[in-house]
Amino acid sequence: MHTLMTFVSEADRCQYLSDQQWRFEYEIVASATASEYGDRLRSGWRRFGYSLFRPVCDACTRCQSVRVPVGGFTPDRSQRRARKANQHTAVVMREPSETPEKRQLFDEFHRYQHESKGWSNGSSDYHEMFVANPLPTEEWCYRIDGRLVGVGYVDRVPDGLSLIYFFHDPQARDRSLGTFNILTAIDVARAAGLPYVYLGYYVDGCRSLEYKGRFRPNEALRPDGSWQTFLTR
Repeated sequence: MHTLMTFVSEADRCQYLSDQQWRFEYEIVASATASEYGDRLRSGWRRFGYSLFRPVCDACTRCQSVRVPVGGFTPDRSQRRARKANQHTAVVMREPSETPEKRQLFDEFHRYQHESKGWSNGSSDYHEMFVANPLPTEEWCYRIDGRLVGVGYVDRVPDGLSLIYFFHDPQARDRSLGTFNILTAIDVARAAGLPYVYLGYYVDGCRSLEYKGRFRPNEALRPDGSWQTFLTR
């Protein structure tokens, strides 16, 4: 891994829990192998573009890295409904690219999240967020009758798939495309013989992240560095 710089951010208002403050340790890298990043994932790091990060908050430990052991997973009733609702949704997997169609969908998704959930509505560089990556990354495009309705970004590491980010058409939210994206990742990992799907951080009390706990059984990273059963049926 070619590291360019490391730093710890100043404490600031937490975007997950409004009554808390957050602080992150960052590592900016120029390049990394899938194996190197896989080691970081297992230690609780995440990645966005060339920035690796993990929470180092002073008074809160509610951000928990979670992963789904593929071999033990079976969908619950709502997840089976999501799969059925998307049985005709096509998924195309390719290298990341920026297009007006994807950018428009990204903007529509964030506008909806800002209005409905209070997300920040600041500007962002799509290429920097999703296309420029320090290791090979997959882009999964979801289409219904040719219309783009969802885009997910995925890292493939030696022991699984790591889901980076997913956005979708707010007008198609009744299809539970976010759930379908995770189900697709579990299917792909199982077919490839990969044992885990890494979902990022679960934060109890954060509505935007609590959905990850519904994929059970799952495992969470403990402070001692071990992965242990977190939530079961």
